[in-house]
Formats: sequence, C-alpha cells, structure tokens
Amino acid sequence: MSEERLSKIMAARGICSRREADRYIERGLVRVDGVVVDQLGSKVLPDAEIVLNEEGTNEQAQLVTFLLNKPIGYVSGQPEEGYRPAAALIEGENRWKGDRLKRAFGRDQLNGLAPAGRLDIDSTGLLVLTQDGRVARQLIGADSAVDKEYLVRVRGELDARGLKQLNHGLQLDGKPLKPAKVSWQNRDQLRFVLREGKKRQIRRMCELVDLKVVGLKRIRIGRIQLGALPEGQWRYLGNQETF
Repeated sequence: MSEERLSKIMAARGICSRREADRYIERGLVRVDGVVVDQLGSKVLPDAEIVLNEEGTNEQAQLVTFLLNKPIGYVSGQPEEGYRPAAALIEGENRWKGDRLKRAFGRDQLNGLAPAGRLDIDSTGLLVLTQDGRVARQLIGADSAVDKEYLVRVRGELDARGLKQLNHGLQLDGKPLKPAKVSWQNRDQLRFVLREGKKRQIRRMCELVDLKVVGLKRIRIGRIQLGALPEGQWRYLGNQETF
C-alpha cells in the first residue's frame, strides 16, 4: 500500500478541502495515528487514522455557509465590469427576517467566502456562498451527486422528441450531457433537475431544441429549498441542514 499526500486524503474523506488541510497541517492541528503532523507535503498510508485536534474542530464549527436569493444583474463569482458580485449582498441589512439560526453576522464571515456553483448574471434564485471547503466539494466536486432544480420560462414550440432530447441525448462542447429530468411545469415553464452545471447549460440546451429562455430561477439544491427567501436577501445554512 503506497503513501499519499495527507492533504489529498483529508479532502477525499471530506474532512476539509486540500487548501484548508494545508493550513491545518502547517499549524500543527492534524494528528495521524495519534501523532501531530505539521510538515506540508507529508505523505501517509491511505488507511491511517486522521483527526483534527480540538482547535481545528472548533474552527470548522465557526465556518459559515450563506444561502442567497440572487437577483438578475449580479455575477456569481468574480466581479465583472459594470456588475457586482453576489457576495456584495451579504450584508447585515440584507439578512432575511425569517432566518431561524440565532447567529450574529460579522464581517469576518466574509473572509474566504466563495460561491459553491454558478448562477449566470441573467438568472435568479438559490446561490450558495461558503467558507467551508467541505460544502464546496459536496456541491461542485467532480464526484458531486447533489442535484439542482430550476424553473425555466421559455418561448417557442417543443414537441415530444425535443422534450426527450432535453432529458437525454444532447451534447455541449462536443461532450454528451448527463441524463436530466425535464418536464412541463405549466404551459410556458419547464422544470429542470440537473446533476451537472456547465456554463449557461440550460440556456444552451434550450437553444438546441429551438427554445428561447426568458426567465430562469433555481429553486432547490439537494435537500435545500429556496422557499420563501426574498430576492436579494440571505440566510444561514442551519446547523441541522444538509444538502
């Protein structure tokens, strides 16, 4: 059995992200088979017992995940000319009054905050912003099995063959798309459930079957629903909530 990088194993086990693992290792917060390992790049056996010490565990407990109802006109990630990043909406005055988590908002919660998945500038709905690499890996890692649900208003005619293609059979960028679940929600709105998130995927899928998207809203990620969260406002992911 060959040794592997400690940070890689920690990420694979869902203990934290590789970047976070390096920070914990460097600070001497990781024990392997009961021994502190504090050298970056250290290698260990894949079946080793790996734990964070109490300080590391407490730090993880303080990491926050925000659920935002993103409006049109905000970009998910890095700011673009003329547009603000969605993270700019994470301010005390934008916190939803219906948030049940009794946690005080602080500016330190914006440190290392990153979107766990994209939602394009012309789309609205549920966007996850997190400090926690475990959450990011669960939602956007290569092996993620978390599905996302969208309501999509469209213009154009869609026959049974086109609907079948939306469910399975289309390609983007020369690669087949994973099977989706696509059905009519009402006469001008489709419901999409996807397990992948290529750039502008739904809009491009619709173009391939001669539909034009005129409105797109993400309403669910895994077990987490957008629910009554108002547009432009946010709440915390609760301690007992999981994707």
